[in-house]
Amino acid sequence: MNQALALTLLRLALAPAVVTLGLTRSGSAAVAVLLVVGFLSDVFDGVVARRTGTATPALRRLDSTVDTVFYLGIVVAAWMLHRAALRPLLPLVALVIATEVGTNALCLVRFRREASYHAWSARVFGLALFAALLLLFAAGSPALLLPAIVVGLVSHLENAAITLVLPEWRCDVRSLFAAWRIRQRHSRVAC
Repeated sequence: MNQALALTLLRLALAPAVVTLGLTRSGSAAVAVLLVVGFLSDVFDGVVARRTGTATPALRRLDSTVDTVFYLGIVVAAWMLHRAALRPLLPLVALVIATEVGTNALCLVRFRREASYHAWSARVFGLALFAALLLLFAAGSPALLLPAIVVGLVSHLENAAITLVLPEWRCDVRSLFAAWRIRQRHSRVAC
């Protein structure tokens, strides 16, 4: 098995462990550690895949799917361990989850494949979410959650716009601007 795939599958294996730790009253510190491990595996799976020449569209789609599963596990653990802190943000958390699902559904309807854009806004969202959740699990503070939610909503809106702009499915579309450029090139070739 290649190393990039192993790092991606590590994150997938961590998701049920995170949820299980969420069932314990003292699991917050352990979830914080697994969050760091998962985040680092997410950063390095792409680096390793590019350096070893194993970055394929299938691996990129798997990476996106595993990210969703891992972070949903983190959200479940956060709810179980920090319900009082999260309760006021619950409608916004539900909105972020709904926009993630909606964005992926839009891509499935339009291209019959799940989104795998890895846009810069998604990377910023990943960093913001990581920082917010780490602060929540390590210190019990939800202070960074609202800014992370806002970044997530912007990221999901950009992903939906990318899906609507692209003339055909692509992975690794870094921004809406990049999607427009792809569309323009495609229009010129089609003429």
